[in-house]
Amino acid sequence: MTEIVDPVALEHSDSAPLDEEAVSHPLSGDAPVAPEAPTFADLQVDPRIVQALTEAGIERTFAIQALTLPIALTGSDLIGQARTGMGKTLGFGVPLLHRLSWDAAALDENGKLAAGRAPRALVMVPTRELCVQVTRDLQGAAKYLGLSVTAVYGGRAYEPQIAALHAGADVVIGTPGRLLDLANGGHLQLGGIKVLVLDEADEMLDLGFLPDIEKVLSMVPDKKQTMLFSATMPGPILTLARSFMSQPTHIRAEVASEGQTHLTTTQFVYRAHALDKIEMLARLLQARGRGLTMVFTRTKRTAQKVSDELVERGFAAAAVHGDLGQGAREQALRAFRAGKVDVLVATDVAARGIDVEDVTHVVNYQCPEEDKTYVHRIGRTGRAGKTGVAVSFIDWDDIPRWKLINDSLGLGFPDPVETYSNSPHFFAELDIPEGITGRLPKSQRTREGLGAEVVEDLGETGGRRRKAATGPARAGGTGSRTGGRGEVRRTPETPAASDTVADQTGDAPATPRRKRSRRRTRGGDAGATTAAPAPAAE
Repeated sequence: MTEIVDPVALEHSDSAPLDEEAVSHPLSGDAPVAPEAPTFADLQVDPRIVQALTEAGIERTFAIQALTLPIALTGSDLIGQARTGMGKTLGFGVPLLHRLSWDAAALDENGKLAAGRAPRALVMVPTRELCVQVTRDLQGAAKYLGLSVTAVYGGRAYEPQIAALHAGADVVIGTPGRLLDLANGGHLQLGGIKVLVLDEADEMLDLGFLPDIEKVLSMVPDKKQTMLFSATMPGPILTLARSFMSQPTHIRAEVASEGQTHLTTTQFVYRAHALDKIEMLARLLQARGRGLTMVFTRTKRTAQKVSDELVERGFAAAAVHGDLGQGAREQALRAFRAGKVDVLVATDVAARGIDVEDVTHVVNYQCPEEDKTYVHRIGRTGRAGKTGVAVSFIDWDDIPRWKLINDSLGLGFPDPVETYSNSPHFFAELDIPEGITGRLPKSQRTREGLGAEVVEDLGETGGRRRKAATGPARAGGTGSRTGGRGEVRRTPETPAASDTVADQTGDAPATPRRKRSRRRTRGGDAGATTAAPAPAAE
């Protein structure tokens, strides 16, 4: 029997772990999962949603979905907690769409959805990539409902998003900053919201979105259904729940408990030298049975450097990080999902929300900052009951940080083995064929590479218009980089460069230079020059 816990009645702490005995249930990660999970049809979901999910190959529910749907379909507030990759999106998406499909408030006199209708459901997510993923999942589930699902997020032009909102949107999915901008501009009407969802609330807290969230929450009606989903429940999140949720039910399913992360993922930890990491990675990528692989770094610069180095070594790699424009980021993700590249190098923030099936390996190229980041990283593999491999390269300088992560999660790797690219145990443990070098043989370079994926013109926003490099993109590389530092901003008042000499910032034209005359001096240096005398004052 599943016990119901009201989180606002619990004392919270920074880590906010819930009492294990109070929240354990037959479908949690602490107990064997039932052999036959219920189907969406068994839970009385709208048949049109069931049909769309069945066509997508989704029939039976995951634990978090089986537990949340019976409560969410009744319109009650709830908090859903489950680890990454366990189906939280459909856990709130299916009941949200089910409720809207039977809501007659948005219908005109002919029984059809009215044009220009205000949104009735709002989903807030922390990152652009997660916004795209959730929108894609909900659009697929709403295939036969006729509902409009619209995404709004930064890095893209405002005009298409404003036009979509004015045409009428039933569900709006967006990042806090862009949602607030559109609401303040009068383009996003939040007075008709009946269902509000906060997805990955812990990540929004980490990214500093809490003030924006509170401002958006002040614009929605008090009477509504609210669902909050997250992998962890820090204290500030529970405090936020007190302020805008009404007697929520806290459901916790398949959460990694202390001393245990992902049972379906085999983990390896090596103490590696910084100068040897790229060679180790290149050899690891040639292991037997390796499929799609995600490589995580702490910095944007390292992500780009590793991606470029792998491309030079013959691998089909792409990077996703904050220094890339939104078009380049989405190009890399599309290429990764389509299999045109099989190695995606990403920073932690950019990687949140990347949901790609059949990721077999995750590599921590740089040690994560904390235990929660480690869990999120390796959660990209071993999803939905499949197995995966997680490999961590730990620098000598990062050993103290790693020991804290290891002790917190009880991983059993307090002192990683010193390992190099030619270490026998490295080859044996990861099933790397003998004789492999750090370059992919030409006979195995069968993927199309990033250059085969077209970059969309998203009308990207920013402080200045970015021009793409005119040179051809490298084969399989990241293509042209935008926003180089050498660009000169132009204003309508700035003449062409051929007429005047602009200063380094390009904000204003400089005074035209005088032409200098050159003459030889008698008996002096043949190369000496003197400036022409200044014209006499009139």
